[in-house]
Amino acid sequence: MLLENKNAVIYGGGGAIGGAVARAFAREGARVHLAGRTRKSLEEVAEAIRAAGGAADTDQVDALDEAAVDRHADAVAERAGSLDISFNLISYGDVQGTPLAELALADFEQPVHNAVRTMFLTSRAAARHMIRQKSGVILAFGGYGDPPRNHFMGGLQVAFGALESLRRNLAAELGPHGIRVLALQTGGVPETIPTGFDWADAITEEIAGLTLLGRPASLADVGNAAVFAASDMARSMTATAINITGGSVVD
Repeated sequence: MLLENKNAVIYGGGGAIGGAVARAFAREGARVHLAGRTRKSLEEVAEAIRAAGGAADTDQVDALDEAAVDRHADAVAERAGSLDISFNLISYGDVQGTPLAELALADFEQPVHNAVRTMFLTSRAAARHMIRQKSGVILAFGGYGDPPRNHFMGGLQVAFGALESLRRNLAAELGPHGIRVLALQTGGVPETIPTGFDWADAITEEIAGLTLLGRPASLADVGNAAVFAASDMARSMTATAINITGGSVVD
């Protein structure tokens, strides 16, 4: 039970990746506090966790709303007694498939703005409690590195780069308070591709083909890596990314 007695807030907890991380955290003893805009998807994840013997709460929260994020973090810390892990996994509203030379400014700006805004707000809200505790883990998700050659990412890769810079700054400022800041770096998780998407097989094959292992990270892999990052097994790790790209990014 690597996360026993820990309280973990997962923004976007009703999504594919958020749900996988939530289930992995709960399996390892954490109480997960699922936050997101859609109550139905949050409850579905929470019910599955409870059915497996885990502990899960849900709250409808817009992670781009400053006041809502602050209220929620304060409420979690008050009712649970601590806020030990914060992981932001919301979607950024990115538009992909259009070359930058043809992309509308609003579509380019949106993921950059949303990614930086939500990561700042949720990290700040958690840090205020973690500083008092003198402990905590803030996790980010995404991948820096070379942009893919055969896919137009729009502003998403720029957003990941901005998050990388923010993560470094958070780690530097929060480290003296015992707070670790880490990112999980993937080269794409094919299981997140919507069912029925026309190019799903081609994209999956492309992602796998870029890896050294011949296989990309699965949702279970992401959950396991997140557990490790949030646990004391990784107590000496901060200001870095955990590379679960299968070798598509070589450090």
